[in-house]
Amino acid sequence: MDAYYIDFTDEQIASFYKLVGKNVKRIRTEKGISQLDLALALGLKSVGLISVAELYHNKRHFNLEHLYKIAAVLECDICEFFRPL
Repeated sequence: MDAYYIDFTDEQIASFYKLVGKNVKRIRTEKGISQLDLALALGLKSVGLISVAELYHNKRHFNLEHLYKIAAVLECDICEFFRPL
């Protein structure tokens, strides 16, 4: 089983979360939806999560539930969040 273990670095994980955040922001802005509008559509009371997760600030990031809901609101395939820029 050890042959399949990969030790990902903190930098690799951070790059992944940054990519996801950038893609969410890109698609959101292409659709003309503000951070506030997206936050409200997700049932949040402020833009706090959206703003920090789009930037991966303080290691805050979107989880799978967030991405599922964001994809529905933005009317896009969830896979779009994982595509290289």
